[in-house]
Amino acid sequence: MTQEMIIGIARNAVELTLLLSLPTLIAGLVVGVLVSIFQAATQIQEMTLSFVPKLLAIFLVSILTFPFLLNKLLDFTRNLIEQIPVFIR
Repeated sequence: MTQEMIIGIARNAVELTLLLSLPTLIAGLVVGVLVSIFQAATQIQEMTLSFVPKLLAIFLVSILTFPFLLNKLLDFTRNLIEQIPVFIR
């Protein structure tokens, strides 16, 4: 196993991690900004008003994107397992 192989695996793992976390992070960011704008416009400073919508949005996006994310993770794992003979040489 060469240094280039290890760097390639690590790079793919980091890219996959970013891809898996991106939908939930974007949903939380968008909902957080919208709730903050609403709170600034109405001057309502309630902690649960900012927390609950973000939680619901992240949960909903996680459910909707779960099949896609699971397929990506399974493809990555399958690829690693199939390359074990190459890594041993």
